[in-house]
Formats: sequence, C-alpha cells, structure tokens
Amino acid sequence: MEFLRRALNPWGENVPIGVAWDLIWAAVIVGAVFVVVHALLVPKKVPAGEIDESEAKGLPDRIVRHKPGARGFHWSMSVTMFVLLITAFFPVIGIQFPWVTIHWIAGVLLILAVLYHIYHVLAKQDLRNMWIGGRDVREGTLGLKAALRRPVERPRAGKYPVDQKMFHHAATIATLGAVVTGVLMMYRVENFLLPQNTYMFSDATWGWIYVIHGISGIALIFLVIAHVYFAIRPEKRWMTWSMINGWITRDRYLENHDPERWSVPEAD
Repeated sequence: MEFLRRALNPWGENVPIGVAWDLIWAAVIVGAVFVVVHALLVPKKVPAGEIDESEAKGLPDRIVRHKPGARGFHWSMSVTMFVLLITAFFPVIGIQFPWVTIHWIAGVLLILAVLYHIYHVLAKQDLRNMWIGGRDVREGTLGLKAALRRPVERPRAGKYPVDQKMFHHAATIATLGAVVTGVLMMYRVENFLLPQNTYMFSDATWGWIYVIHGISGIALIFLVIAHVYFAIRPEKRWMTWSMINGWITRDRYLENHDPERWSVPEAD
C-alpha cells in the first residue's frame, strides 16, 4: 500500500500531491477493530471504590462539570468536524457536490471555535486540569488494569481522567495540523477572505502541505470513531450527559473524582 500520491509537475519533477486514499480506509478499519476489541475485552462497568460519606458533606446534589462556553465549543466543533470530514472524503468515494466551498467555510468556523476555546481556557479555566503528570500515569495504569478485570481498585481522577487528557492532546495536534495547513491551502482556492496565490510555495512544498493536511484528517477519522464509541458506552454516558446538561450528580463525582484534585464549591 502506498502512503503518498505523487505526480510530475510541468518541469518533470516528481512531487507529492497528498496522502494515498487507501489510508482513509485504513483509518476506518483500524477504528472499527479498536472498537470491537475494546468492547470485547473491557467490561461495561468497572467497579469503583466505596464512597466516603464524609466527603459528601456540604456538596451540592448537582455539580457543574462543563459550563455553557465549554459545551458550546464542544458541540460547534463536533458539527464542523463532521462537515469537514464528509466534504473531504465523500468525493473520494464518488459522492460529488460543491464540497470545496462548504469545506473551507466549515474550516473557518472551526478556526473561530478553536480561537474561542483558547480564550475560554486561558481566561476562565485552569490549564493544570489538562496536564499529564506522574500521578496521572500511575492512575492510568491502575485504571487500565481494573478495566481488564485485574484485582485492583479503580483510582479516582482529577476533573479529567488521563485517557480524556490523552485524547484531548491528540485531537489538539491533529486539529492544529489541519487548521494551519488548511489556512495555507485557502490561497489555492477562490474565497472572499484571502487572495488567491498559487505561487506562494514550490510544487513540492505545496505537496507536503497537502500531505500534512491529509494525515491530520485521517488521524481525526480514527479519533472521531473512538470518541463516538466512548461517548455511547454505558459506563461513560454520564460524561456525555454532562456535556449536554453541564452537571453530574454528587454520587458520580465521588465515585470518579478525587476531591483533593478537583474541588467544587460547597452547597449554600
């Protein structure tokens, strides 16, 4: 299987023009295999440790996990991401429509969502919630053993467990790769935001820009498959609902989160 598509430019140079389309199907197959293997090996419910009732004292019945700004970013990014993937890869399998215009407009909307998210995180959230430290690694190892039915107690995490942090960082890298190269590629199509200039870079450089853009898109295919899968798993649905309504129950909080690592305001 080839990994790159190449072509001769007018000067007879063999330059890359993008990733091989076979990689799209490879990402889908890898995503499907991951889902099946995980569903077969990992139980739907991993036992948690007993709740210390003293920790529940003073806590509200509902605890805010995602504020409206975070939820708005998540769902707007979800919509634009699906539009981008559909407009990028459906033409490859022969489904034709005015995809170029729809694609770059969705890309601009994604950029706006990402910029808002950066502002929201820097202005209103604690970046330390997403750092991966030694304790996260240890908790992730114990959590994996518990998920695989090993005789260990599943540890409680901070606001975000280590698997969510890892997914977030992987999605950030893939999204930034697609966004940066996507902005450059807008110089090659007619749009009302940037002047068309196909001679900004050499053919080889343009080719590698397309390759990076394609690799980022293919990585996002796998990440979207994994994200949707975990969102609908029974033991993860409370997280999904918290992204819809913004809150989790006190019991869910105490089952899954360490109050020392994620403190919440006490009830009035």
